[in-house]
Amino acid sequence: MNEPISDSSGVPNSAATHPFTRLTPECVLDALDSVLAQTGVRTDGRLLPLNSYENRVYQVGVEDGPPVVAKFYRPNRWSDEAILEEHGFVAELVQAEIPVVPAREIDGRTLHTFDGFRFAVFERRGGRAPDLDRRDTLEWMGRFIGRIHAVGKQKPYVARPTLDIATFGREPREFLLSHDFLPPELRASYDAAATLALEGVERAFEAAGDIAHLRLHGDCHASNVLWTDAGPHFVDFDDSRMGPAIQDLWLLLPGGRTDAASALSDLLAGYEDFCEFEPRELHLIEALRTLRLMHYAAWLARRWDDPAFPAAFPWFNTQRYWEARVLELREQIGAMQEGPLWPV
Repeated sequence: MNEPISDSSGVPNSAATHPFTRLTPECVLDALDSVLAQTGVRTDGRLLPLNSYENRVYQVGVEDGPPVVAKFYRPNRWSDEAILEEHGFVAELVQAEIPVVPAREIDGRTLHTFDGFRFAVFERRGGRAPDLDRRDTLEWMGRFIGRIHAVGKQKPYVARPTLDIATFGREPREFLLSHDFLPPELRASYDAAATLALEGVERAFEAAGDIAHLRLHGDCHASNVLWTDAGPHFVDFDDSRMGPAIQDLWLLLPGGRTDAASALSDLLAGYEDFCEFEPRELHLIEALRTLRLMHYAAWLARRWDDPAFPAAFPWFNTQRYWEARVLELREQIGAMQEGPLWPV
């Protein structure tokens, strides 16, 4: 699930005027040629769209060499400064010999422009999904994330936001209620469930107290980890932001409190080899899950003008979809009432 922070664009006018409709295969290849030519390389016409909805990402063939990956950033989402902060953080991780995939520097730049689009070029890396049922894999993942966080806490982001209740909870709720996505007969039920859920989130954050924030991967689920015989490497730091360390850990946990507690123990066994973990952050796991669920529904609504979204998410905005969201929030209210996985 590639789910970014919300932007200020609201719901644009129509799919026909969406900026990505101009990003034709010819435009993509011309954009790559405009920068790769400086390195003596040209594209060979092969173009494979990769799984990404927020941005547009392509594997692009080049003459006499391995293909590259090009990411075209969604207009009006991140500022140039915010994109370059992410590139800089990943470059710091590379300098610390942490296996991540940085944006390639070409002619002294990692962020390029062509025909009104901003894009970056990456080395193509392969791999498989990690086997998170294995204790040794979880410990390895914990060490990996601990190393990332040890670098992430060295300085804060300036241009990138912080994961908080306002932008991931209150704003998504208000957006959905004010843009008529909810069926009239479910509006009151969603409003009530969302209000109670946010009250539970606020209590969880109060129980956690003053938690340190650091630079995170931000969207640390198994699909953003590629595993090889040499171990894992992370891709796609596009959602990187400031936030509590537990945000990069809880997404790797299985369902069910018993299994989740066991998996978290294995993750932290590796994590604390490189970075200290504050146990009070355990109060935040279900609160952060609640915020993610609320944010995801609003993200789909905000992006519904993008032609890629109705095709990829045909189940969105149906009666059954919103009924499930109300039930989901009610379940999260109960989960937050159960408290942390372990005594804190």
